[in-house]
Amino acid sequence: MYFEYSKYLFFLMSIRILNFQRSLFLVAFLAFASSANAQITTSIRGVVLDEQRAAIPGATVSVTHPSSGLERTTATDAAGAFELFNLPLGAHDVAISLSGFATHTERINAGSVPVSLTATLTLAGFTDTVKVVPTETAIDASSAGTRHAVSVTRIERMPVAVSSRGIEAVLVAFPGFAQNANGAIHPRGAHNQMTFLVDGLPISDQLTGAFANSLDVAVVQTAELLTGNIPAEFGSKVSGVAVLNSRSGRGSGRPLTGAVSIAAGGFRTGQGSMQLGGERGRVGYFGSVTTMRTDRFLDQVALDNLHNRGHFARGFGRVDLGINDRTHLRTHAMGGGSRFELANQRSQQAAGQDQRQQLDDVSTWTTVARTLGATSTLEATAGYRTTTAALLPSAGDTPVTAAQDRRLSTYTLSSRFNRGAGRHQLRAGADVQRFPVREHFTMAITSPSFNVPGADHYNAALLPFDLTRGGRSFVFDDAQTGIQVSGFTQSTLGFDRWSLNLGLRYDEYRFLVNGRQWQPRLGVSYSVVEGALVLRASYNRNFQTPPNENLLLSNSEVASRLAPDSVRETLGQAYQPIRPERQDVYEAGGQIAFGAALTLDAAVYRKISRDQQDNNNFFDTGIIFPMSLSRIDVTGAEARLTVLPRRGISGSLSATTGRAMSTPPFTGGLFLGQDAVDLLSAGPFLIDHDQRLGLQGTLTIDPDGPWWIGGTVRYDSGLVSNPSDPAGVAADPDFFDLLPFVDLNAETPRVRPRTIVDLAAGLDLKDGRGRRTWSAQIQVTNLTNRTALYNFQSVFVGTRLVAPRSVSVRFARNF
Repeated sequence: MYFEYSKYLFFLMSIRILNFQRSLFLVAFLAFASSANAQITTSIRGVVLDEQRAAIPGATVSVTHPSSGLERTTATDAAGAFELFNLPLGAHDVAISLSGFATHTERINAGSVPVSLTATLTLAGFTDTVKVVPTETAIDASSAGTRHAVSVTRIERMPVAVSSRGIEAVLVAFPGFAQNANGAIHPRGAHNQMTFLVDGLPISDQLTGAFANSLDVAVVQTAELLTGNIPAEFGSKVSGVAVLNSRSGRGSGRPLTGAVSIAAGGFRTGQGSMQLGGERGRVGYFGSVTTMRTDRFLDQVALDNLHNRGHFARGFGRVDLGINDRTHLRTHAMGGGSRFELANQRSQQAAGQDQRQQLDDVSTWTTVARTLGATSTLEATAGYRTTTAALLPSAGDTPVTAAQDRRLSTYTLSSRFNRGAGRHQLRAGADVQRFPVREHFTMAITSPSFNVPGADHYNAALLPFDLTRGGRSFVFDDAQTGIQVSGFTQSTLGFDRWSLNLGLRYDEYRFLVNGRQWQPRLGVSYSVVEGALVLRASYNRNFQTPPNENLLLSNSEVASRLAPDSVRETLGQAYQPIRPERQDVYEAGGQIAFGAALTLDAAVYRKISRDQQDNNNFFDTGIIFPMSLSRIDVTGAEARLTVLPRRGISGSLSATTGRAMSTPPFTGGLFLGQDAVDLLSAGPFLIDHDQRLGLQGTLTIDPDGPWWIGGTVRYDSGLVSNPSDPAGVAADPDFFDLLPFVDLNAETPRVRPRTIVDLAAGLDLKDGRGRRTWSAQIQVTNLTNRTALYNFQSVFVGTRLVAPRSVSVRFARNF
């Protein structure tokens, strides 16, 4: 089998040599024939016997995933058998108990191949001695990179605001991120180049704030975040990879279970959600619907929350079918839409600006997984996703009016082969993605005080599109289709105290520019003290493709002609397209356990990127234009101290520091009337992803009773702001009152440090079987009502403020 699949991989890696269209056809054929995407879950099955080898029915089987905190429970049937589906990969602690028998405990390392076990329970007897079973730590000795995980068990206790953007509000609790406005997070000095793997479907859209609809956290069972030594199966956007495993009805043991909840909070925020799930025979199902409306949909752009109402609705559905003991099928569908106003500055509100945005998305995908034997599995996924965005202008738009209508679709085919033997694991596969893009965009200057001829920073290229000086609207309309073909192989090899992670990936990218790259992903870990101290190091070469949102306009020659002369001069007056980003990433770190309850994970890293990817935000609207700079150098360190649950108390403390230095010239984007554009052409500068220190602490008190309390404290030393003239800001009626919250006199201007405290408390009522029936929760976000900025007049994201204090309540009925 290894030999046969190695021939298949060799063929995939020959794409660069063979005719591209012929290779594409054959790879697509093999993806179907071998049946498509990344397996992110496993199952544990087994049988429970007594000392006479007779089956024990009714025994309670509890499985805990220490890394994420996920807890699952089932009972053995009449034959003493049990099976738990939809479990995350990695170490699991299994406990099997029944009255009259001694509890059986063991740790199982579950890979892509389902795990089978046989447990023998011994009779509990009277004894004068106590047998102490040591509790294993949460150290992961097989991983050579940085990864963190969280489950629904912990997510439900987080003080996340009712109007939260989505899953990113959970991920920001991990180290390695600088927090930004509208839910945006900067992973290790990158703008937002992340991939979300949702039950095997890769999504690399920019899922933040006004740019796209976020993923609904209500459907997540576990979330694993990878930021160091990214496995070779992941490509396109790999500054961070979030592996999300959704909830499933299979294994629930009930034909119908679910919850209905309502919530209300500040800014006239209201939310409702419903989840239903269950199983019948070999079929499991789960569905979720969430709706929300608020008067503060986006982070505001002024101290006054002006013109900022919005609402959204999201739906998710999943069906699991066990065709037989070896073949399983999963079908998913999700989608949503949002309608919201774009937040106004005071001058825009006075002029009657009423810009609105509409975002819609729909995804559907099916995965088939087949067990080939005791050590091998084969998977296949076919998926489709489409997103649309529309910006609706108004008569009062100032200083620029704009309209947009764009669509991005992605067709995905992929295959995965897994083979495991003890500590040795092999994973290999191929991906094909086809992505049609359509864009329509118009804009025109509407204020006579904007881009005044003869003034400093006047841009003559914009004069034909100045309506106040006899100009016309700029119009762009285009449609193109791109394709990306990838192949990879990766292995984990364990020898004594050593673990080697060896991966190789190849990408062929054909769109507005063509690119290809071999990408070695290499890592090693060493257990200095078994189960207590692990050291690791890795090297990754990455190939990151440009964001597809508004890429046609940003990458066009007509857009380049709108750039100021200072920008065009740095490029020799020539048009240069946006190219894929190529990275070399080095990381070293380790994990240390202080007993069974306390774990410290730390890492240092350096990332060197050519053709750095970033975005330009168009006048605080929801329109972003991809751009690139010549280079970025990022160095950083991060650490996370985790306190596993003990006597109802758990928590964590994450620390992140980073330095991100970008080097011009830049290309792409659509910079109109922004003085700081000169900075992008002058020389190396600290980009707004740069932050000296970020800290986040979480604490949960969840005793053996109905009530619980949770809280977070987050400190940010401040992102880099625009180097604006303090005198000019003081005279600007839109920004003068924000001066206390930004330090423009520093050598590198930054928004001022902030500390935000969030609290939550809840009450859970349960029936006689221990199942939750009713729950109530109260949350206070920004407890001290701290006024602070995320950004100030940034070339890349504009100006945004942190949300003021808000109190919300939530009630839920579980059944």
